[in-house]
Amino acid sequence: MKISGWGCYPIIESTIVRPNSSSSVSQQLLVPGSLIPRGLGRSYGDSTLASQVLSTTNLDHFVAFDETRGVLTCEAGVSLAVILASFVPKGWFLPVTPGTKFVTVGGAIASDVHGKNHHIDGSFSDHVHSFVLVVADGSSIECSRTAYPELFHATCGGMGLTGVIVQATFSLKRILSALINETVIKADNLQEIFVLFEAHRKSTYSVAWIDCLASGDALGRSLLMLGEHSQEGGLVAAKNKKITIPFNMPNVLLNKYSISAFNALYYNKQREKISERHVHYDSYFYPLDGLNHWNRLYGRNGFTQYQFVLPKSAGLEGMTVVLKEISISKRGSFLSVLKAFGPANENYLSFPMEGYTLALDFKIEPGLFELLDRLDSIVLQYGGRIYLTKDVRMSEATFKQSYIKWPDFVKIRSQYDADKKFQSRQSLRLGI
Repeated sequence: MKISGWGCYPIIESTIVRPNSSSSVSQQLLVPGSLIPRGLGRSYGDSTLASQVLSTTNLDHFVAFDETRGVLTCEAGVSLAVILASFVPKGWFLPVTPGTKFVTVGGAIASDVHGKNHHIDGSFSDHVHSFVLVVADGSSIECSRTAYPELFHATCGGMGLTGVIVQATFSLKRILSALINETVIKADNLQEIFVLFEAHRKSTYSVAWIDCLASGDALGRSLLMLGEHSQEGGLVAAKNKKITIPFNMPNVLLNKYSISAFNALYYNKQREKISERHVHYDSYFYPLDGLNHWNRLYGRNGFTQYQFVLPKSAGLEGMTVVLKEISISKRGSFLSVLKAFGPANENYLSFPMEGYTLALDFKIEPGLFELLDRLDSIVLQYGGRIYLTKDVRMSEATFKQSYIKWPDFVKIRSQYDADKKFQSRQSLRLGI
């Protein structure tokens, strides 16, 4: 069947197998040929694309929950959406969540996803106690920071290239309400938003929307959205009401004029400098999840999300150069999100480093990859790197210059014969 990542580019023919137990995963790995694990397909590029894919979506059962410590054990195919629906009413929330809840636990570990609280709580894997990994020879290994630590750190952020995660144990966080106390602050330009991030570094959650087409004195004008879990308001999980995009939108709808108009309206919708309100966690963390198949907005050619991180010392200068390049190109994005990162963890291929990350969506069209190549050069110049979960075209040279622990990752892959069994289009492109 034809499959793609969330960006709908590229689209390839693939055979999908769907084992329903760890033993059937082991049996599948004994069949000759390479494959790549895949959850709900929300990584944007080609990291879960291969001629054969092992889907974990049938591994979708809870195993155990320690109500005293808030420690959950579940199979790797359980989605974050199911966890929220099951545990928010009991007063528990995810320790870290990306911008969609439609990802599996295994995918969250493989991408070592981050959220709006990385500056305080780190990545998802920082809350993982252990996981069970089925390796190339079909055997199962329970990995943690003390048992098979090198395999643990290679698998967290390892893009499914060390084995198939079939079960994981991790901590949830206690909450008293499903509501978020949200504060939105307008920033006139990039310099001001950096000052605001620093001033509010103790806020649990922080994220900024940026007008990436603004220029001159308004370059980087933004809306900073801070969040704290409310102490009251009830524990009600999200309602599954969705609007569906029924087909791919015409490519002409997204252009520099429509994006510029949208950005101006979005920035000016808030007239006050500061506004406060109570919102449900669903609208704060997952604003796009209510729009089913929102990736179709970018047309039949698909899109890519370009997400990079720059170290804190280079953040303002580097982001200024990047935004000027994008503004000049007129290839704007109305989904441009800036976040602050805390210190990096010990995983070999995890994306975050202490600094700032910017994510931008671009529709696939002639000339785009040339622009992204120029942005790659800027990111490398300032000591940054690009997020593998969003990547679909980064060069091997760019990857190996920015992910300096890649030789250690390749060594672990070779040690467990994972290089012969687990391969994706991305891993082949990047030479790992």
